[in-house]
Amino acid sequence: MTTTVLPEAFRDLEPYVGEWAKPTRQERYDTRLASTIEQLDAFYDAIAPHAEAAIDHLNTFELNELPEAETRLLWLMYSLVMVSYPVNVFKQPRIPDSGASFFDTVSEPAV
Repeated sequence: MTTTVLPEAFRDLEPYVGEWAKPTRQERYDTRLASTIEQLDAFYDAIAPHAEAAIDHLNTFELNELPEAETRLLWLMYSLVMVSYPVNVFKQPRIPDSGASFFDTVSEPAV
């Protein structure tokens, strides 16, 4: 039996699942910081055109009852948000002029 990675309409985004469909904000942030701006640009350019359709699709489900494929799609959308400022504003993975500052999430928001 084959596991559905992403919903059918979003199968062309499957190459990004392994690296970017992370369940926590910290994992997504770590992936962003470990990536080059070129990698962030490529991810953003591949995912952003599908964002509106993905949101429309995800809105047909109850958030706490998402199937696995939709959950991974949601995580990709979260990663899209995570890289949007670096791609469109900062032009680098880190926030400019922030030095060595960082923050750790001690708990994820309850949904």
